[in-house]
Amino acid sequence: MQHVLSTHLFVKHRLTTYWLERMWAAGFTAVEIFCARQHIDYRDQAQITELGHWFHDSPLKMHSLHSPIYNDDVWGRSGPQAAVDITEPKKAQRISAVDEVKRAIEIAEVVPFRYLIQHLGAVDQEMDERRLDAGFSSLEELKVFAGQRGVEILLENIPNALSSAERLNEFLAQTHLNLGYCFDVGHAHMTRGIQSEFNQMKDRIRSLHIHDNDGHTDSHLFPGEGTVDWPRTMQLLAERADQYPLLLELKEPLGMEHLIDEAKRCVDKLEAQRAQAVPPER
Repeated sequence: MQHVLSTHLFVKHRLTTYWLERMWAAGFTAVEIFCARQHIDYRDQAQITELGHWFHDSPLKMHSLHSPIYNDDVWGRSGPQAAVDITEPKKAQRISAVDEVKRAIEIAEVVPFRYLIQHLGAVDQEMDERRLDAGFSSLEELKVFAGQRGVEILLENIPNALSSAERLNEFLAQTHLNLGYCFDVGHAHMTRGIQSEFNQMKDRIRSLHIHDNDGHTDSHLFPGEGTVDWPRTMQLLAERADQYPLLLELKEPLGMEHLIDEAKRCVDKLEAQRAQAVPPER
């Protein structure tokens, strides 16, 4: 499997070519960039151009972009108006959210990438048919905009009533949007269970988010630091290994040095567990 690292690991820091060079040197072959404006300001043409020049001459490729969750540069602390929620029922706010996502997708005009990872609603969002209708309108527009730039939208399972595997399947069956999924292992562990969620989503999974937690808090721990059963999980993921890369989405631990090297050691351990789960060819 291709080894990919999300820049969520160092999202508190401005994304520069230094971090990307370290990723390639550590052995990662591709990256998912997490859209947070303190990290990558998709409205800052100078930063995007610099990254574009670097990627043009680099063997490290951009696999995916995580859609922005907030439109400010302080992780939403500027107020509730900072949330980027494409399921917002109020039309003016929904249009604003869609426009914010479009600005992020425009990165593909400078740095090509295949997938945009998109949330449907916010964390802990309750079920609301109005929000599903708004989400459909938003995604219908975004799918066309992204497709014109060679980008496919993947919906991610997150801890809310709109985005369980069952709800996502129902949503796509009703809307006929024909989108793929990003399967988030940590989020599945917090909700209805990794195996149950995976089995319902597996036909459409095109990317992964791998991280650990205690089953309650979305802490994005390194695998092995929470309660996920990783041998069993890697055996499950091995069933469809040709559909997606092994992609880590981790949070920077307090005091950890050599973040990227530690992430590579982590992915190598997971890869070893996955290899053990696959029967040898006869």
